[in-house]
Amino acid sequence: MEIDSSAALRVHNVRLVDGLGSAVVADAVLDAGADGRIAYAGPASGAPAPSPDVRSVDGRGGTLLPGFFDCHVHLGMPSNRSIVDEALMTSPALRTLQTAERLRRTLDAGITSARDLGALPAGFRDAVGSGLVAGPRLQTSVGIISHTGGHADTTLPGGVDLGFDFCALADDADEVRLAARRLLRAGADLVKICTSGGMSSAGDDPDDEDLLEEEVAAAVDEARRHRGRAVAAHAQGGAGVLAAIRGGAASVEHGFGIDEQGCDLLGERGAVLVPTLATVFEPLDAATGPPWRYEKKMRWNERTKENIAAAIGRKVTVAMGTDAGISAHGRNLAELAHLVELGMAPMEAIRAATSTSARLLGVEDRLGALRPGMLADVVVCAGDPLRDIGVLAEPDNIVLVAQQGVVRKSALPPPGTGSTGREGAPPPAPAAAPGAGDSR
Repeated sequence: MEIDSSAALRVHNVRLVDGLGSAVVADAVLDAGADGRIAYAGPASGAPAPSPDVRSVDGRGGTLLPGFFDCHVHLGMPSNRSIVDEALMTSPALRTLQTAERLRRTLDAGITSARDLGALPAGFRDAVGSGLVAGPRLQTSVGIISHTGGHADTTLPGGVDLGFDFCALADDADEVRLAARRLLRAGADLVKICTSGGMSSAGDDPDDEDLLEEEVAAAVDEARRHRGRAVAAHAQGGAGVLAAIRGGAASVEHGFGIDEQGCDLLGERGAVLVPTLATVFEPLDAATGPPWRYEKKMRWNERTKENIAAAIGRKVTVAMGTDAGISAHGRNLAELAHLVELGMAPMEAIRAATSTSARLLGVEDRLGALRPGMLADVVVCAGDPLRDIGVLAEPDNIVLVAQQGVVRKSALPPPGTGSTGREGAPPPAPAAAPGAGDSR
């Protein structure tokens, strides 16, 4: 793909957090070339002389960080309406436009790469990749696989089936293989399965078992055979966590019931925990949802905080995910404050949302860190998140977002003006959207 010359970018007057190390460069410069790759990232004293034909951005003393990842989103789902309303009362055309708006808000919040784990067709990934729509670089599972009566069964308690086309039911290993093949045929970058029940499904509970270990292994084998794709497992209760890891899933999503055995097994198998704490820290209000969901959250929220805090204390590998769509869209980086509240240091939380997440998505060779040769996906935050991680939660504090050197959002006035706001048209697109046409 040919890259527009606007990809050449220089950011100065910033403190630098590179996403890999623990050191901070107090007065830093980042230079990206016309190919959108970082040529220099380090102390201003050692920076090359500025070129007059390169866009130069004064970071006004803010903090320069790698573009952030959200490894668990549902961009095709609203966070402010019930799934019943979405299924029965919203036209497909309106849903498409609302999804595009959520993509834009997520990018503006500092998320330059995201992994969608159900309800987002592959066409949205391709629309972002071609520059048709502004949003994070995307990987998408397209759909979700569970047992009949499991977390992805859209039959309501009264017997009405909502008929979501992204929910696939499979009741033995052969059916899991077939369901995985169909999702991969539809363009999935990975396979999403359920090994436990969940909070938002009426007919089951987080402690219920969904797909069993041998069925997880079947999904893992099918994903592996399809250009080395990975499997992400919705696993909330303890039994579901163990089945997911033993079956070979690359990531445990939620992991609310994880215990010492689960933590040890994560380390042995090299799997990653994506705890989606935004759904746990949201205020409990019996009036905002059905009674069965409120009752489950009452039983699980404090237990979850204890279990995830213990897992963090045991130094399991954690990547950032929010479950946006269940939690609010466009405030993704509030997740970092939740990780810190449960025991992570601010720098560890930043690495979880940058370099560790990039490894989980298989793009650590080009994203997740501010080092020479990497793509210049960068964020400037007004303030110092190492002193107050909460500054990242407010989208207004994200004053610059660039993908591969191309500025997508700027709330920094250009020299000599007072203007602020988003930059112009989305193209050129972020090249090589994770998973789109990869050989992984």
